[in-house]
Amino acid sequence: MESNLPLLIECRARLFCSHREANVEFLSEMSVKNMNSGDGETSYANNSAFQKVVITKTWPALDETLKEMFIKTYEYEFSKCMKIADLGCSSGPNTLLVISHIIEQLSKQEHAPREIQVFLNDLPDNDFNNLFKLMSTNTNTNTKNNNIECYIYGAPGSFYGRLFPNNTLHFAYSSTSIHWLSQIPQGLEKNNKENIYIATTSPPHVFEAYSKQFERDFTTFLKLRGEEIRGGGRMVLGFLGRSVADPTSKDEFKPYTLLSETLSDMVSEGLVKEDDLHSFNIPIYGPSVQEIDAAVESEGSFNLDKMEFVFVPWVAKEDCNNYEKTDTSGKIVAKCVRAFLEPLLVVHFGSSINVDRVFDVYAEKVEDHLSVDESSSYFFHVISLTRKTKT
Repeated sequence: MESNLPLLIECRARLFCSHREANVEFLSEMSVKNMNSGDGETSYANNSAFQKVVITKTWPALDETLKEMFIKTYEYEFSKCMKIADLGCSSGPNTLLVISHIIEQLSKQEHAPREIQVFLNDLPDNDFNNLFKLMSTNTNTNTKNNNIECYIYGAPGSFYGRLFPNNTLHFAYSSTSIHWLSQIPQGLEKNNKENIYIATTSPPHVFEAYSKQFERDFTTFLKLRGEEIRGGGRMVLGFLGRSVADPTSKDEFKPYTLLSETLSDMVSEGLVKEDDLHSFNIPIYGPSVQEIDAAVESEGSFNLDKMEFVFVPWVAKEDCNNYEKTDTSGKIVAKCVRAFLEPLLVVHFGSSINVDRVFDVYAEKVEDHLSVDESSSYFFHVISLTRKTKT
């Protein structure tokens, strides 16, 4: 696990509870916990190198957006206190990386704020304890050339519910989170059979159910952030997507297809119940460019200033020392996927499922796939939005 990440500032961490009944209801409906907690071998904190690479891919859009804010909207009086939210922050060193980078960029501005408040948001079951423990060991570093004072708060709750008072935030950021839906789309039941996500073999109504759920969720997300972000405030989002409008024309989510095949093999071996597999669907959706554009325009709170895309290899492991030298590419991908999907599998299939066995077989399937197509990548959207001036 990474250590000594420079926060570039003296940070004072606090816990600010803000979840509402709607967010508790969200958790009840999903019956899902957060990523694997703690700092063990299978934890998200130790297996999020892929997410780190995605975060760094958002830097150009993030840096330009922050620079534009100080050029165009100094009426915010940033010199007093700037309020920032990291939505879907999860736990682990990546969160510190985001804070560090934002503060570094702010310090370059002519009218840099003297104080900032950073609200770290994720679901209440997120491992905030580990997150704040990391902060306590990585603060008070490299502050010599920085006069900004930073106050960090935990803001537990679903970002599909209200998190902050009206007109509170100046800037919001999110990476690898918005593609998580508020719930498994309604109407799927057991109609997706062995598929656990949208596949080229999925019936049309499965795609429609996922698409409608994303439209509802993303519209809700934009509406609520529109209430919380001040007029002229900005938001940068990086999340999973797809490069084609028709999801049945190209399998852009092959990792989930391979996991479906793994679970199907275990059904054949009598290790997993067939009914359990047929009723299992992952609450993730990768939208097309057209769906994002339509949702932003329809909801109306934000201007879509920039929409870019990046391809991120499945095996994205830069600067991560948690992987053994003997780990194959398939094993590296399996560790990453396990870190965020194991809680879903355990909740749905129960204690009878052998998670170690699942991801051992899955690693072999991924390795076989990468031996044929070593350039396999995910498609990610990176968008920058401006809150329209409020009247």
